[in-house]
Amino acid sequence: MMEKALKKQLRLEALARRDALPVVWRIEASLQMADMAAAIPVEPGQIVSAFWPMRSEVDIRPLMFSLREKGARLCLPAILDKTTIVFRELVRGAELVQMSYGTAGPPEDAEVLDPSLMLIPLAAFDARGHRIGYGAGYYDRAISRLHDKGLDPRMIGIAFDCQEVPLVPDEPHDVIIPEILTESGLRRFGDA
Repeated sequence: MMEKALKKQLRLEALARRDALPVVWRIEASLQMADMAAAIPVEPGQIVSAFWPMRSEVDIRPLMFSLREKGARLCLPAILDKTTIVFRELVRGAELVQMSYGTAGPPEDAEVLDPSLMLIPLAAFDARGHRIGYGAGYYDRAISRLHDKGLDPRMIGIAFDCQEVPLVPDEPHDVIIPEILTESGLRRFGDA
C-alpha cells in the first residue's frame, strides 16, 4: 500500500510542477518536441496512437500532424468503461467528440486500431523508464491486451523534463516505457 501512496504523492508533485510551467513556454516546448520527433521513423500506413492534450499536458498535436505527413494512420484512446480503452482512428476532417477527463476523440463509429507505435501521456517518470500514469491503469491494461494479441508496440512516453522524479516505486502490473520524449530530446532506457 505504501507504493500507491508514494506514487500518488509523486504524481501530485510532478503535475503541480507541470501546471506551473508558463503556457507560452509549454507551447514552444511542444513545438520543439514535434521537431525532435521528426527523427522517429514511421512507415506509410503505420498505426500510431497519440492523445488529445488535456490540462497542462504536452500538446502533441504538432507531432501528430508531422507523423501524419509521413504517412502514419493516427488513433486516439477512447474510454469504453472503468477499465478499458481502445484506440479509434483519427481521420482528417472527421468530427471529434467530447471524451472523459475533458479530452476529445473520434466518435464511436471510428475504426478501432491496434497501434504499433504508442505515444503515451504520463504524470511522472524516472531515469529507468518507469512511469506514473494518472492512476486508473488504462494504458497498462491496453498494453497488456496488445501483448496478449502477440503485438509489441514501440512505446514512447511524452512529458516535460520537470515531470521526472528520482524513483518510481515498482508495482508488479507496471509497464516500463523504454523511451521518453521531453523538450530535452528522446531518451532511451534499458534495452531500448
